[in-house]
Amino acid sequence: MAKRFYLDTSIWWDYLGDRRDNIRPLGELAFSFIQACLARGHKILYSDLTVDELRQGYSMERIQQAFSAFEEALIRVEISDEQRAEARELAQTRTESHESDLTHAIVARDNGAVLVARDHGFECLRDVVEVRKPEEIIFD
Repeated sequence: MAKRFYLDTSIWWDYLGDRRDNIRPLGELAFSFIQACLARGHKILYSDLTVDELRQGYSMERIQQAFSAFEEALIRVEISDEQRAEARELAQTRTESHESDLTHAIVARDNGAVLVARDHGFECLRDVVEVRKPEEIIFD
């Protein structure tokens, strides 16, 4: 059965920028994860918020080019007014996360997806949605 994953923007940044931390090739980990999803028929969700955040560092042409390589797996999901309102409300008490991170978490939850993220701000949201790093996902 196909699984659904909502990739936080940081994972797309890792892939597009071929980023590394001190010890790991984050871009390679992101690419391997996306490739594994594609090969197994799993779905990768994204929203306009993801694209808006990516546009802070990449042209729309570059984003579309990256997405087109995985279009079989990609599903664009809408963010409702209710989801935005819930994120705003949660942001009042979840000061360790940004409202945009809360929005990503809520959208993932409401679409039955695992949130794939690397940022520490998502650790406190495990009661909202299942959160995993790309390398923590075990495919059957």
